[in-house]
Amino acid sequence: MGLFRRGPKRDPRELARDEEFGFFSEREGRVFRSEVRQAFAERGLEVTVYAGVVTDSAGRQFGLGNLAAVCHRDRRGGRCWPGLVRDHVGKVLRTMDGPQPLEILSHDEIRACLYPRIVAQETLPASDSFHYGHEPAPGLCEVLALDLPEAVQMLSEDSLTDLGDVAELRIRAMNNLRALPVEGHETVRRADGSAFEVLLGDSFFTASRVLVLDDLVERLMGTALTPDGALVALPFRHQLAFHRIHDAQVIPALQAMAQFAAAGHEDAAGAISPRVYWWRRGRMTPLSEPDGDGLRVVVDVEFQDMLERLVQDEP
Repeated sequence: MGLFRRGPKRDPRELARDEEFGFFSEREGRVFRSEVRQAFAERGLEVTVYAGVVTDSAGRQFGLGNLAAVCHRDRRGGRCWPGLVRDHVGKVLRTMDGPQPLEILSHDEIRACLYPRIVAQETLPASDSFHYGHEPAPGLCEVLALDLPEAVQMLSEDSLTDLGDVAELRIRAMNNLRALPVEGHETVRRADGSAFEVLLGDSFFTASRVLVLDDLVERLMGTALTPDGALVALPFRHQLAFHRIHDAQVIPALQAMAQFAAAGHEDAAGAISPRVYWWRRGRMTPLSEPDGDGLRVVVDVEFQDMLERLVQDEP
């Protein structure tokens, strides 16, 4: 999964846009939904296709948002959509129709594939099913999830009842997160001298590694974070960016990361946040906000005081 690559083949932006997925043209939207209907039909399931979901005769709903984003962002263009859609539909149906993991896995097997996952709160059901989740920052929620061979299953509060104490389960999940291998790591350097690190991976828990950032930074960089912490961004589930705060380079790094986070979040599958955060001892404070078609950096008094101190310390 590269950071910078040739953009996917898309219809020109001046063409009329799809009402549900604005990154598609109207034509692309029709082609995408036709492929979805065909993929379900090939598996013997007739579905009704709506703008953002499909439903079957049993009333089950299948959301299309992440799949649409995956198709849109694939640089091969529409020729690869049939394969992407068939693969996705097959995994979804095998997961839903097959035996449920909590019914067939032992407690030890469940604990072995248990991870904490950070998601945007707006993507969770409106019910209290995930009320137990921590809130690492406004608009974000940390929940427990199972990393299964063909799917990642987030665990509702009811499903945790027979597994044990939630706090103990989270400890095990965090240990599993720390043990994940580093799939990809790149350093982004800008002409203004700023630099930040980007972790990339196919794992659905790549961005969630912000929960163990102190361990991760020492492992990657060979040096610990200072008490000033780091800038972090988690645009979508497969990407985590960070900048160790140790001098005045944090100023251009903040501007660069704000642009990076907003661009990475747009149209992403598994989108989490377009913001940059100030990470200190596990606390995350938002520093940037989308503002129309642009970005707005907003810092509090504490962050401003730190900036002034770092600038004064410069030679």
